[in-house]
Amino acid sequence: MDRQRKAPKYLELSLTGMGLLTSPMFNKGTAFPESERDEFSLHGLLPPHVGTLEEQVERRLKAFRSHPDNFARYTMMRDLQNVNETLFYALVTRHIEEMLPIVYTPTVGEGCQRFSEIWRQPRGVFLSYPNRERIETILSHPRYDRVRCIVVSDGERILGLGDQGAGGMGIPIGKLALYTALAGIHPLTCLPVLLDVGTDNAERIADPLYIGWRHERVRGAEYDKFVDTFVRVVRKRWPHVLLQWEDFAGHNAGRLLERYRDVLPSFNDDIQGTAAVVVATLLAAVNRSGVPPAQQRVVIFGFGSAGLGITRMLTQAMVSSGMSEKDARRRFYAVDKDGLLVEGMEGAAPGPGQSVDKELASARMGYARPLDEVRDWRRGEHGIDLLEVVRRAQPTALIGVSGQSGAFSEEVVQVMMAGVQDRVGGAARPVILPLSNPTSRCEATPKDLIRWTEGQAIVGTGSPFGPVEFGGSVQKVAQTNNSYIFPGLALGVVSARAKKVSDGMIMAAAEALAALSPALRDPRGCLLPPLDSLREVSLRVAVAVGRQAEREKLAAVTKQEFLEELAANVWEPVYLPYRRR
Repeated sequence: MDRQRKAPKYLELSLTGMGLLTSPMFNKGTAFPESERDEFSLHGLLPPHVGTLEEQVERRLKAFRSHPDNFARYTMMRDLQNVNETLFYALVTRHIEEMLPIVYTPTVGEGCQRFSEIWRQPRGVFLSYPNRERIETILSHPRYDRVRCIVVSDGERILGLGDQGAGGMGIPIGKLALYTALAGIHPLTCLPVLLDVGTDNAERIADPLYIGWRHERVRGAEYDKFVDTFVRVVRKRWPHVLLQWEDFAGHNAGRLLERYRDVLPSFNDDIQGTAAVVVATLLAAVNRSGVPPAQQRVVIFGFGSAGLGITRMLTQAMVSSGMSEKDARRRFYAVDKDGLLVEGMEGAAPGPGQSVDKELASARMGYARPLDEVRDWRRGEHGIDLLEVVRRAQPTALIGVSGQSGAFSEEVVQVMMAGVQDRVGGAARPVILPLSNPTSRCEATPKDLIRWTEGQAIVGTGSPFGPVEFGGSVQKVAQTNNSYIFPGLALGVVSARAKKVSDGMIMAAAEALAALSPALRDPRGCLLPPLDSLREVSLRVAVAVGRQAEREKLAAVTKQEFLEELAANVWEPVYLPYRRR
């Protein structure tokens, strides 16, 4: 950046003693110097040793690594965040690759399932349905005056784990932790929100430790009214806040985004963030696959809101490259629980107590295959299955967002491999992206995919997997993690003070990420940059998003003001000197 953030020389605080030590944002623990221990009445409350942030990071890292499993590490990090946020973020930013799978996917999934078990102190806001008349009062508290970013969930579709009720709060907390760790957005400007409208998860309801509202999910008109009240209050309280919708069920995710994206700057990471990182990964993979863009054929396995979002954005990328929209749409084969989507099928099948999202159903059917094309394709109990689609369509790319572990079987993968080489040529390589989270829901493991294709598959996963050794060489596996996109997207939006999060801004984020692919410089390189470079990636994404907002006349600042805002918005986890107010 042309201009670095000018940090204040010191902070003025009125907190003293235990009030200061129990304030996560301002606590320094043993790193309080003698002068501040005098000024803030800390002697006797701290051991005599005066340490440094670096020493604290090393101490916490040692403790982190000593824990027996990832859930214990997750619990430790949640506790650390609630005690000392500067230390928490210093630890995460210095060890991103090691920490990311713990504070985010896949471990956050178990964190949501066991959220009630480990809940100790407040973080974020629980807006429960019985408190629907108190939403404005709750959010009016001065502690929220600095909020600029909100991540909200209703906990109904947590990763691939389904309805976790109030435990879904683990997702907004985790997402916003990455806003700060990976993009530098100040923690005090971030607010996690859980809309607790009940749960249909019998296990959660039966759990005596469950902290949520013990009631079946509110749906229909009452649900919509509750959400609308929330958005109305948020807009009144913070007219320009960024609102990220997270882990809503498919029948709500798309329609809520469309309803409110012009009311407040909004995006849905499951739909748009996932799509952006997949587009970036595929753009990078094309260089390695040996398959020209004009010959790409893509099977999307799992065609809910996330699958549709990926498909729409890939269509947009193809159209931008010169293809007609009609031709681009014909490159996709959408497979869901009822098999291949074919003209004449119902666009969406509602679950118990749910209504059909007509907009989602209509958009899905825009990718249905013509009936005449598939008339002689083999049909089973659930329509035309994945294996038959792969055999007939001969796709060059296979993307999984189904949450169905093992769905990409050895037979499916080997048929795909043979089809790619038969249709395109012997040097062509299939691109396979099993993206479902957590790891237990992944459609296939990289080790199997590489073994089944004799090392030819180009693999990216949603959860982290280690390098795979095959044929005397080691292949790194790209984690097509949304964290490559959403922190930088948020930083760009708030720095540009954008009026809206447009499709063009999402595409700009994807293109910025694709341009950083190591595979562009080395055909054997990984598809995506290393995870430990995510702070730099987020800055590049933020710049691209802000510039696109300016081009679309959605930015409320000039180009120079944007760069200054961007620099000022990047907070570094370091201890500042304090003075007594």
